[in-house]
Amino acid sequence: MIKAPPLQFDFEKLWKEGMLDWHGKMPERMVNDELEEAFWAQSMKKKSYKQTDDYAIKIYEKMKQHIPQHSTCIEIGPGWGNYSFQLIQIVKHLTLVDGSESVLAYLKQYFESDGNVQFIHSKWEEAQIEQHDVVIGVNCFYRMYEMNAALKKMNRLAKKRAIIGLTTGPIQPHYVILGEQFGYDIKYPRRDYITIVNMLYQLGIFANCEMLKLEREYRYDTLQQLYEAQSKKILSAQFDMVHVKASLERFISMEDDQYVYRHPFYAAIISWEPVKLHD
Repeated sequence: MIKAPPLQFDFEKLWKEGMLDWHGKMPERMVNDELEEAFWAQSMKKKSYKQTDDYAIKIYEKMKQHIPQHSTCIEIGPGWGNYSFQLIQIVKHLTLVDGSESVLAYLKQYFESDGNVQFIHSKWEEAQIEQHDVVIGVNCFYRMYEMNAALKKMNRLAKKRAIIGLTTGPIQPHYVILGEQFGYDIKYPRRDYITIVNMLYQLGIFANCEMLKLEREYRYDTLQQLYEAQSKKILSAQFDMVHVKASLERFISMEDDQYVYRHPFYAAIISWEPVKLHD
């Protein structure tokens, strides 16, 4: 629990501390650009034609309310196009900024013939780019260390609206059982949307924050696959798989010859009108 008054607490420091792994070290993928590129290269190879996540539609519909028709728009870290494919239908110009060549190459096959889409290969922190009406970033901040500077840049480059989307908890419910009933240490999330809301507040930006309830679905061909996948957030060095099975039992159903595990989670939609900041 944070006991200091919010204006005295350094929320950017809290964000930076949350980037460390559970041994207090910075994960290599956070600082190694080649390793990050290799991750995205493999991810893009697995994608089918315009494959997007189901929940992204609901997040987009919520964000769409803040996007004026026929705006110019920057999207930070578009990934496999969860929001890019939808944004281009309402904006007059879309600029996609990503540090991964593989991500941009994947998206170019769908957008390269569209003169209203621009591609910029750069980290957000380093991108040289002009103002647009709207600046959007969804789940793209995980490698950004100097978050205050990243947020200020969003505010500076947005003429009409800046929008941040972050999927958030709660953690899968069986992990709560594993922690509370069986006493295991669990890898609970270490960074979340509320830290960004507080960073914006400390910068002098009073952002709106809307919570959107969603559902995540996991499907497995075998119970063994399910148990192995749903025990990865156990931090304790030793654990009993019997406990994992017991914690999961009430949440598993059988559908179309597959084992299905569903649980609720949320998305936070943070948005604001750009303001003049005093550095």
